[in-house]
Order: sequence, then structure tokens, then C-alpha cells
Amino acid sequence: VFSGLIVGAMLPYWFSAMLMKSVGIAALAMVEEVRHQFANIHGLLEGTAKADYKRCVEISTTSSLQEMVAPGALVMLTPLVVGCFCGTQCLAGLLAGALVSGVQLAISSSNSGGAWDNAKKFIEAGKDELAQDIGGKGSAAHTAAVIGDTVGDPLKDTSGPALNILIKLMAVESLVLAPFFKEKTGKGGEIFGSFDD
Repeated sequence: VFSGLIVGAMLPYWFSAMLMKSVGIAALAMVEEVRHQFANIHGLLEGTAKADYKRCVEISTTSSLQEMVAPGALVMLTPLVVGCFCGTQCLAGLLAGALVSGVQLAISSSNSGGAWDNAKKFIEAGKDELAQDIGGKGSAAHTAAVIGDTVGDPLKDTSGPALNILIKLMAVESLVLAPFFKEKTGKGGEIFGSFDD
């Protein structure tokens, strides 16, 4: 059970890291396309020509589908591997670890991402005396807030909400397959089965 708890507690962090990396890859592909269009479509910078919006949507859609294969496989295959090789007790530990760790990480990601986003908006608005003292757009504080928002947006829009799916999907898959695991591999599974009484 304890080994399952450790692996389960690690899974949300691994999943979150994969999602953040995927967002970065998709954003970089979009930036490259925008640069390409500005360089090759004459009049785009002046506003006399239209951008190729279809290509940008295509990049976004393709990236979102391709980049979710690995995180999806992580979520779907982990309960199968743990249930088959380590048994139902380890699987229960995996689910408990993923639940506790995932809830904490989801709340933390959503709140901290929202805080970074709001900090940038606060500085840009410049309505408050404190915001004016910090400096408006173009100041060092604004530059730092933009960098923070670059990290904050994927946290609050991708990692935080997606951890809910990780928890639910792993739990439902495990509950559906638990009778199979117990019947075929026993409580201890292939690895820990030799330690059963």
C-alpha cells in the first residue's frame, strides 16, 4: 500500500509537468507561425492584408491532440500496470496518493495561476495608487508580471482543471477493473503476490 501511495502522490506532478511542457510546445509553434506570416505576407504589419487564421487554428488543434497522447497514456496505463503487477492493495494506495496529492496541486495551481494573471492585470490597469507606484506598462514590474502570467495561464487554465480528470479517470478505471485484478493476480499482484500468506 505504501509504495502505491508514493507512486500515486508523484503522478499529479508528473502529469502537470507534461501538460505545462505541452502548452509550451504548442505556444512556440504558434509564435513561429505568426513570425512566418509577418515575414511572408506583405501588408500584414501595416494592416492592409489578412492573416492566415486557418493555419493558426490548425496548429492549435493539432498540437492539443498530439500533445495529450503521452499524459493520457500516463493516466490510463498506470492503474493497469499497478493493478496487474502489484495487486489491488497497491492500486488502492496509488488512488489514495493521487487523490490527496492531486487535490492539493489542483487548488494550488488554479490559485497561484490566477494570482499571477491578476497581478499583471492590476499593474496594467494602473487605477490604484499602489499600481501607479509600481509602474505601469513597460516598467520592470510589468515585465516581471508578464513573465509570471506566462507561467500562470497554463497553471490556471490547463494543469489545475486537468488534474480533476486525472483523479476521476484513474478512480473509475480502477474501480471497473478491480475485480479482474483481484481474480487474476490476487491482493499482491505478480510482484508482491509471493509475500502473501
